[in-house]
Amino acid sequence: MTRILAIFAVLLLPAAALAQAPAGANTGSALVSTYGTWRNAMLRKDFPAWQRTTAQHRQVEMRNRIVSEKRAFPSTLFDLPAPPPPLDGLKMIHLSQKGPTAKAAFFGKVDFGVGGTPTDNVLVLSFVNTGGWRYDRADFVNLAGLPDVRKELAAGDLKYVAETPDFQASGVVPPTAASVSPAKYIAKVYVFCPGREVEMQVNQFSRHRFVNAKEAEVVIGGALDGANSVVYTVKPIEGGTGKEALAIRVYLMSEIDGTKPIKAFEYQINEGEALKNFGKGTFTVDAATAAKLVNRSR
Repeated sequence: MTRILAIFAVLLLPAAALAQAPAGANTGSALVSTYGTWRNAMLRKDFPAWQRTTAQHRQVEMRNRIVSEKRAFPSTLFDLPAPPPPLDGLKMIHLSQKGPTAKAAFFGKVDFGVGGTPTDNVLVLSFVNTGGWRYDRADFVNLAGLPDVRKELAAGDLKYVAETPDFQASGVVPPTAASVSPAKYIAKVYVFCPGREVEMQVNQFSRHRFVNAKEAEVVIGGALDGANSVVYTVKPIEGGTGKEALAIRVYLMSEIDGTKPIKAFEYQINEGEALKNFGKGTFTVDAATAAKLVNRSR
């Protein structure tokens, strides 16, 4: 399932679409209403309303990510490349509730307002109930590579969503992380791990998980003056050969124009080389390195 940044909410679903929703219409209506209120808060750039309708753990995650990139909070919350898509015209095809968590899946022409003609795809919305339903995140499932599934869903065959774990509520509310101070130096982790799962931790706060991926993520809390710790584990996943290449890196991102990112940490193997499943190390931000990252004259 392809992730969308957890910054989405939606307008109320049409009554006709709700009538076709699966059992649990009261819960479905509540989730749609919450999502609609959240979306309106995003469109109006209403921070208090955003706080009221967003899950607590997601609020802290978003704030930590933004301040770790040395961007302004909360204004950056509302700097979206596209407005959250409305649910108008979409059909709720699946509703899963387990304990204080719920997921609702919608099928139809998901429109992100970026031009072109939207095609039939799936939008999955996640919620947690902490004294009332709160919006958590959205996942967009592009069915371009799954034409048979697209045809099945259009025909009302919901086997795909019923049997896919990513559409089911977990029953577990994610823990709320501690709030971090704004970063002094921006850092990012980069992982290339075909056929494998990689878990990383940088310093105390920044935890990362990559599965069969080629991705980069910001280090929560940024890099620190002096020694910074890195710990990683690597596991095989189904379909992997165990011979794939692997790269795990930490980059320090300079704020000085014309200065390239500095590779501060690396573990890398070529295809077919022996893999170390666990490792740890450090990288240091000394005065000379810091001078390449931040313009002290500002």
